[in-house]
Amino acid sequence: KDPDVVKFLMVMALCNTVVPIKSNDGTISYKAQSQDEEALVNAASNLNMLLTSKDSSGIAEICFNGSKFYYEVLDVLEFTSDRKRMSIVVKEVKSGKFLLLTKGADEAIFPRSCPGEQTKTYLEAVEMYSHLGLRTLCLGCRDLEEDEYKEWSKKFQDASCSLDNREHKIAEVCNSLEQGIHILGITAIEDRLQDGVPETIKLLRKAGINVWMLTGDKQTTAIQIGLLCNLITPESKGQLLSINGKTEDDILQSLERALTIMKTALERKDLAFVLDGWALEIILKRSLESFTKLAMMSRTAICCRMTPLQKAQLVGILKSSGSLTLAIGDGGNDVRMIQEANVGVGISGREGLQAARAADYSIGKFKFLRRLILVHGRYSYNRTAFISQYSFYKSLLICFIQILFSFSSGLSGTSIFNSISLMAYNVFYTSLPVMTIIFDKDISEATVLRYPQILLYSQAGRLLNRSTFAEWFGRSLYHAFVVFLITINAYADEKSDMEELSMVALSGCIWLQAFVVTLDTNSFTCPQITLIWGNFVAFYMINLILSAVPTLQMHTVMWHLCNQPSYWITMALIVAAGMGPVLALRYLRNVYRPSAIDVLQQIEQTDGHAQAPGNLESSTGTYLDYLLTDLRRNKSSIHQPLLSDSASSR
Repeated sequence: KDPDVVKFLMVMALCNTVVPIKSNDGTISYKAQSQDEEALVNAASNLNMLLTSKDSSGIAEICFNGSKFYYEVLDVLEFTSDRKRMSIVVKEVKSGKFLLLTKGADEAIFPRSCPGEQTKTYLEAVEMYSHLGLRTLCLGCRDLEEDEYKEWSKKFQDASCSLDNREHKIAEVCNSLEQGIHILGITAIEDRLQDGVPETIKLLRKAGINVWMLTGDKQTTAIQIGLLCNLITPESKGQLLSINGKTEDDILQSLERALTIMKTALERKDLAFVLDGWALEIILKRSLESFTKLAMMSRTAICCRMTPLQKAQLVGILKSSGSLTLAIGDGGNDVRMIQEANVGVGISGREGLQAARAADYSIGKFKFLRRLILVHGRYSYNRTAFISQYSFYKSLLICFIQILFSFSSGLSGTSIFNSISLMAYNVFYTSLPVMTIIFDKDISEATVLRYPQILLYSQAGRLLNRSTFAEWFGRSLYHAFVVFLITINAYADEKSDMEELSMVALSGCIWLQAFVVTLDTNSFTCPQITLIWGNFVAFYMINLILSAVPTLQMHTVMWHLCNQPSYWITMALIVAAGMGPVLALRYLRNVYRPSAIDVLQQIEQTDGHAQAPGNLESSTGTYLDYLLTDLRRNKSSIHQPLLSDSASSR
């Protein structure tokens, strides 16, 4: 029967945009834009303050302890990230009394409380709830005179209809009414972590990815959530540097102090820093360079009380410093950040689909991010690296053969290949084997998730860089010499015509490419075998059919060559001379300088999965740990990727 308690519950039930939906059996459910609003309305209904209906005219019905009360919702002062509060103006239908109902962040409500009102108890409650990792809201109300409301309503309508700087004018008018608020109480909402969030963040950090949390929650709440999800380590193993202060100079001094500690103690402790939106605003204006240095050195950061614009600004700072960024969020306030990042990931769920629609990728739960990055992202990088370099290889191979033939023919301009062969080379003869790479997996998904550090190979550009491109370039030049020299010595005599020489050289290229794709394939499936060797068979079938056409220059050429033992001996020589040195170099590297991927492949081949038998684990485990540790230590190695300006990733 305490009137303040009744008003507190009434604010919980009314101050929202929730729509009650009554089913046929009489039960009431709520449709809300925010999970917080739904939680508050449900909590109020559990405490006998039941929101039963809202009609199109704005009349809301509340049932409390068996009695019904009707309120007319006159105006809604919507929540924004700058205001950090929401209010509604209602009129009690029975008495005609006007009320302002307000809820919002404590720093937005307490300064607007009644003069002389004691807020110490509420502040202590906010602090206590924040330490528990709960999201807090402050609820209040104010009685309005009818004349006061009518005068304010006219200003509100004028501001809402303004075509010039409308948002600013609406905020000023709303602020003029939200004064002298009587504080009713504090609510605390538990925003539970999804399943698998701590494990996912732990894996991503082990993979060398720096993880930042950008949130609108209070600093204390954000820190507790960071501890729960393995984002930051306890004080015994790590240190959290706080960048704050009462004045601008204090904030800048704490920034410099954090930068100094980060430089001196980075190798000894797991360091992270925390700052709020006000501190970030000052830093961006006066000390952007120092903050950028701190951001580049820190593997973890907690940025609280962030507006959507500030989230996007932080992502932009990291992008401008050369880092590759991925932003993930589930709400409308994350859209700007998601769109600003190199890769945007939206979580579709109860927060709505705004983030999912604005993102490059949409997932159902946060834990799916580990497979998106570690498994699919890594496989995609490996496949892209092979396809891009192999495409250069096969094109350069036929070009180098033509160049060598031009020198041997006295630069006459004669082409060693006929027009049909040149047209079909990239379209029919070599396109299908490249498609097999979409099925290729160098190591299994289980192994990737067990050793997430292997992602550092991709981050450092180990599979697509200047040295690997030079290797493919050298391979194409060497294979061109092999094909040309063996073909010329075997068929460049008075008994062979130009079409036979052309077909032998083309056949040598097709044979070598089939073996190159086979050698660089890590896992074989039925589609891969079919595409590689089916394309090889299709090459002979196409040319045998073309050789049967009397009007073509290559009439009977392939039939004649296939009946000659010397042709097949020539192909065997080309394969042996072309692939022999490549196989030998690969064998020596795997034996004497194996990479971490080679070691993991050896473990998988020995036991069929990532769990290796004891004798192999003892012989390779130490070396594998050394390689994975070395990857992290030499993350910014000389192997700079060709497709990015930076080898680092955040």
